Amino acid sequence: MSETLSPFTPLYNGEATDYEGLRPIPQEIFFSTILAGVERGMRVASYFGLAPTAGAPTGLIAILADDTGARLWLGRTVIAGARFPSLTPSCAQLHLFEREIAEQTGLIPDGHPWLKPVRYALPLAGGGAAASREGRKPPAIGVTEFFRVEGEEVHEVGVGPIHAGVIEPGHFRFQCHGEHVFHLEISLGYQHRGIEEALPGGPHPITARQMETVAGDTSIGHGWAYVQNLEALGGLRVSPRAQVIRGIALELERLANHTGDLGALAGDVGYLPTQSFCGRLRGDFLNMTALICGNRFGRDLLTPGGVRFDVDAAMAEELSRRLEAASRDVTEAVELLWQTPSVLARFENIGTVSFEQCLEVGLVGPVARACGVERDVRSDHPFGIYQFTTIPPVTAHYGDVNSRAYVRWLEMQRSIGFLRERLASLAAGTAPRAEAVPPQRGAGPLAPGRLACALIEGWRGEICHVALTDGAGRFLRYKITDPSFHNWFGLALALRDQQISDFPICNKSFNLSYCGHDL
Repeated sequence: MSETLSPFTPLYNGEATDYEGLRPIPQEIFFSTILAGVERGMRVASYFGLAPTAGAPTGLIAILADDTGARLWLGRTVIAGARFPSLTPSCAQLHLFEREIAEQTGLIPDGHPWLKPVRYALPLAGGGAAASREGRKPPAIGVTEFFRVEGEEVHEVGVGPIHAGVIEPGHFRFQCHGEHVFHLEISLGYQHRGIEEALPGGPHPITARQMETVAGDTSIGHGWAYVQNLEALGGLRVSPRAQVIRGIALELERLANHTGDLGALAGDVGYLPTQSFCGRLRGDFLNMTALICGNRFGRDLLTPGGVRFDVDAAMAEELSRRLEAASRDVTEAVELLWQTPSVLARFENIGTVSFEQCLEVGLVGPVARACGVERDVRSDHPFGIYQFTTIPPVTAHYGDVNSRAYVRWLEMQRSIGFLRERLASLAAGTAPRAEAVPPQRGAGPLAPGRLACALIEGWRGEICHVALTDGAGRFLRYKITDPSFHNWFGLALALRDQQISDFPICNKSFNLSYCGHDL
């Protein structure tokens, strides 16, 4: 049974609540309630600042997720001055959120143990895209005071931000003694595109495209979070048939990316059979999405109130045929990994993150489940079709590269089973018959003075979108938290006490998004 977290306000995934009528909580009570919720086993889904408007002071908004009670808890407070007390010393999962608040609002979290930029060099409030539009020089990226380990023969190794191959930019700085890694520091921001800064006053005609490219390989995940917020704010209902098609698209996105990751992991240890097979098979899953909507990444499929493309019986039969062929081939390719001792020798006991570390820093998605933490929005905070069809989370218990790889494989099997059932019902004509494509596209007017929160289990983990509307029903603030925001520090933990040559395989076993983090 869900615990109450007074004085925070309860809401559910995909629900909107009255924000203007939500009274600010006194600071001391606001901060103590966050810590109390985390101590009870809740976690921070979103924590961000709301810049002052029309003379109003800066506000802080926190959303805690109670996974056992399938409920979210919303709280807000106001900060009259330029500083607020840091909770990071008591709650490590807030460390990056507080640094981002400082970066975006100029508020300083007093007592933060290592106040560093998330994307820019401090002070940064109003920087980035806004600075460029106003003719100001944007703040520097990657300019920061890096952590240093002192000692005889201790040295630094810098990797990036420009890397070999086709990969997004990011800087990794290792503190090493010989090959032994003491600490890895990750500096990002090079992919910052100013998406969040462009959203107030929206939704704009281009907003849907921006949401689908927050992380380009997660177009369905981020697109679904966006339209779910618009539906909550606009009072739109989604037909059961459209929910089925959305679920099919989300699981195809999961299959394509997990297949690609397993192939890339095989390539990192020089095992070419699985690498080559999975490279092709990833394309097969992407092409199934393209069959539905004409785009391999699922762009332009989702729309407020439904989907833009239906799946008729003939298409469902064709998708089922392709799914069976791809699942047969991917099973053969992936099972080779677990049957090859040289592969397992490079996967096992490498890049371990413990169960306790996972909970402490708030990891999500397959990375968390590989540590033994049953954390999956599809079952914890069900949305769409997952309110009626459960996909139980799968876990491993060692938190190493092998666990992160194996959890992906187990999830793929669950996704394939889900797709078989949904496609069979569509092919047989037993699926809900209500139209999937809404008669009028677009969200229509949004309710003013409201807050909506959408959680979606993307293939990397929990995606969180929070939308606030002003008195005219336009976006006052739109906050996006990609799962990579939670998980990049997990990669730093995984490299501690490893060999620096283990970095590529550890990095690939997380496969986090640079642009999803940088926004």
